[in-house]
Amino acid sequence: MRAVPLFCWLVVTSLLLAACGGGGEDERSSFPVEISPEVRDDGTTVFRRGNGAEPGTLDPHQARGVPAANILRDLYEGLVSISPTGEVEPGNAADWTISDDKLTYIFELRADARWSNGEPVTAQDYVYGLRRAVDPATASPYAQLHTPIEHAAAIIDGDRPPDSLGVRAVDDHRLEITLAEPTPYFLGTLAHPSSFPVYAPAVEAHGDAFTQPGNAVTNGAYTMDAWRVNSRISLVRNDAYWDDADTAIDRVEYYPIVDANSELSRYQAGELDWASMIPPSRLDAAREHIPDQLQIEPTLGVYYYGLNVRRAPFKDAPELRQALSMAIDREVIVDKITRGGEIPAYGWIPPAVDGYEGARFEWADLPADEREARARALYREAGYSEDEPLQVEIRYNSNEANKKIASVIQAMWRSVLGAEVELRNEEWKVFLDAVRSGRDTEAYRLAWIGDYDDPNTFFELMNSDFGLNGTGYASDAYDRLQEKQAHMPDGAERDEVMHAAEARLLADSPVIPIYFYTSKYLVKPYVTGFEGNPLDIYYSKDLAIEP
Repeated sequence: MRAVPLFCWLVVTSLLLAACGGGGEDERSSFPVEISPEVRDDGTTVFRRGNGAEPGTLDPHQARGVPAANILRDLYEGLVSISPTGEVEPGNAADWTISDDKLTYIFELRADARWSNGEPVTAQDYVYGLRRAVDPATASPYAQLHTPIEHAAAIIDGDRPPDSLGVRAVDDHRLEITLAEPTPYFLGTLAHPSSFPVYAPAVEAHGDAFTQPGNAVTNGAYTMDAWRVNSRISLVRNDAYWDDADTAIDRVEYYPIVDANSELSRYQAGELDWASMIPPSRLDAAREHIPDQLQIEPTLGVYYYGLNVRRAPFKDAPELRQALSMAIDREVIVDKITRGGEIPAYGWIPPAVDGYEGARFEWADLPADEREARARALYREAGYSEDEPLQVEIRYNSNEANKKIASVIQAMWRSVLGAEVELRNEEWKVFLDAVRSGRDTEAYRLAWIGDYDDPNTFFELMNSDFGLNGTGYASDAYDRLQEKQAHMPDGAERDEVMHAAEARLLADSPVIPIYFYTSKYLVKPYVTGFEGNPLDIYYSKDLAIEP
């Protein structure tokens, strides 16, 4: 085994101590929290949610990222929704039937479904929305999600017009959707924001500004009241919503806060009822002092590093990509940095996905010294050495946890392989645009949270045609396997194809899975109705505030 320079281990140790907050007395001794719900003089209840980054858009068919999706689920409602425990349940559709061949779905819309301006929600609104979602002119990052629908793939490729999509309004309250092939997870995709309807007259009258207060017409439990960029987005109850009588919270305010320490401070000060981030250094204090407010749940998510295979140094370099993956000590990251019950990722599909046990790297169970020795051998095989080291940049969005993880991986790649690594942090929207364009990205941090509870939501991300595949990975063998399993019924034969697809992906290593997520929230005790679910989806309408 090659001797590792002492200073490299000192770098790793110092970073881990910083990540842990040094273990000082002040980190554990107290955790004061102001318990003060906001109820206005007129009795209006206000739910104040920390929500991560400022959304770039609230157009359901163009939005990206969890922060935008959280808001969109309050503003709009799809044919189906997700229950508090994570199952598909009726949304704007009260019921549906599926043909024996699993190709035709007929949805019965609620007769009392209304837009926020009082107009009825009709089947034609869903036809308009789904056509818009797959129209190349919309440039939806989630267009690929709709490829199970007949002709969607050809429309996305520009080979057919959007009005040829396999959706049809039978009448005002019945919508027919025809699939190209049977798709076991199809219903789950209809709860995704890119499947939501939009109000055509507002889109046509206001263009991109149809999402703004005063222009927005929505069909969900809430509608837009105010949008103060980088300050807050305020929603108010939609009194035209079909289930408004069972909606308890009158007003929802989303606060874009990207720093976990800042969000925690505001939560403790009584300015937030719900915090979506907790600094890892404060998790033990929260467990000790406010265990009833700390909600930690396994979720469908993987934190990973993407490698841009369209350009050097990762183009045509599977050995190098594998070496970098093998050089990362995932246990150190989850035990010393994240500290929230995350699971080291030695495969691509999270264990929280129902009914599937994923594949693993063939080296996953090797002792650390053997794993690192193999990593160095692959590094040399890729053409790098101590005299000619790899020079690479890790790009990540600005966030303290991302910074600490990147710093530790920088030190690991240097200590195990001798690589020279630069770090680059960027604001969320700038970062996403850079990853999507692939112009100068080398390695980058990202995560994928499942859109529905099926392995395909993770497999699909790495398809060469998927719009959010920032790596540029394009493998005919992988695509064939991914597309084959997507249309197979659940069972042993599908599992076999999925394992083959995952094994292919792990061997090619365009992504480095680092850990599988847990969701971590702080929720004030007067907020009721919270139930953890693996999809990590929480509608404000399902919650209540009890002063």
